[in-house]
Amino acid sequence: MNNHELKKKANEIRKGVITAVYNAQSGHPGGSLSATDILTYLYFEEMNIDPADPKKPDRDRFVLSKGHGAPGLYSALANRGYFPIKELETLRKLGSRLQGHPDMKGTPGVDMSTGSLGQGISAAAGMALSAKLSKEEYRIYALLGDGELQEGEVWEAFMFSGHHKLDNLVVIIDSNGLQIDGNVEDICSPCPIDQKLKAFKFHVILADAHDFDSLRQAFEEARMVKGMPTAIIADSVKGKNVSFMENKSSWHGKAPNEEEYRIAMEELERMGEELCQK
Repeated sequence: MNNHELKKKANEIRKGVITAVYNAQSGHPGGSLSATDILTYLYFEEMNIDPADPKKPDRDRFVLSKGHGAPGLYSALANRGYFPIKELETLRKLGSRLQGHPDMKGTPGVDMSTGSLGQGISAAAGMALSAKLSKEEYRIYALLGDGELQEGEVWEAFMFSGHHKLDNLVVIIDSNGLQIDGNVEDICSPCPIDQKLKAFKFHVILADAHDFDSLRQAFEEARMVKGMPTAIIADSVKGKNVSFMENKSSWHGKAPNEEEYRIAMEELERMGEELCQK
């Protein structure tokens, strides 16, 4: 896909996030919207996957370590064809395949169940080592939040990954600067993230999470790295492209009411129309 097509697809995924969280009246829109462009690039450009065969052995694997960003992942999966987009309206409902956090046993396209912060990246590191030991060529991508870096288990996984030279592992940090209680740096700063990751034997790339040229360059560079894992620190905006959600920690885990839903969807519809006219 070219950048214009990726932008249109990302807009549809954002509409899916808002629709899912509104219908559930529960969920996490802010971090899902900040990660949308990253997810769009991964699922529509970067990863070797096949929605018609979600478990194909040589597929690339994706782990949403920040599992509360499930609405973003689900919307990406639905738009990629893993299940009907209409199913997004069942988020967090009894009997739904789309629970509040990813479930690899119940949701097509989910490679690892996550939710407890820090555990996803640990699983991803194990998956990467497994591929190395089996001499498999698939790659593992793991998405973390910057607030998640406050978990000690994350750094154990980073130390493990660097030590084992897991160059088939790409860690993406959705660095939106906010967590449920406020600014990440005010609560327990993990900064400087880039220098710490370099000390843990990672190749570090800085990127703009909302610029597809920047994302493309970052992921292409990651493919060239040998002998060490890669970390892409992607500078992002929480609540991206919904005006009243942008840069507001209050939208970390809150559903829009009817009026807020209407405004958000109108903004995204307008953005979609503008993209179609270009």
